[in-house]
Amino acid sequence: MGKASVKENKTIYQLTREGLELTREKASELLGTISVDRLEKIENEKVIARPDEILLMSQKYKKPCLCNHFCSHECDIGKQYVPKIEIKELSSIVLEMLASLNSVNKRKDRLIEITADGKIDNDEIDDFIYIQDELERISITVQTLQLWSEKMLANGVIDAEEYNARKKK
Repeated sequence: MGKASVKENKTIYQLTREGLELTREKASELLGTISVDRLEKIENEKVIARPDEILLMSQKYKKPCLCNHFCSHECDIGKQYVPKIEIKELSSIVLEMLASLNSVNKRKDRLIEITADGKIDNDEIDDFIYIQDELERISITVQTLQLWSEKMLANGVIDAEEYNARKKK
């Protein structure tokens, strides 16, 4: 068995592997296509992992949050367009969603007024930005719910077969 790492500032990939109590050798066996050397380089930030490697790690480690981390922190496009998502409890996600939906619902008439003429005048900019921010919060909350669902599916809390069958209906 390999020795335990004493390195400070470990990457999410190393922390995830160690949290599963896997040595790099065992992780490499589990992952199948990522060698021990490659895994060490990814974990020590000597190389940037490829998207397919992160996807594989997220599936085999049952940690879908690794994909969001990669996209929001390491991918040049994702850094600009993918928000960092924190996994939260379902009740918190739902309450955040309802609060944002209520806020947007109160301002829907104002959004119609602002956008009806196809342009945003100077006196409309502040309201438009506020509404846009609320819509972004809804989007992030939807993504948080999706990540929560993926985590529950990966860990068997939600029956994947039943979930997928009903989702197709």
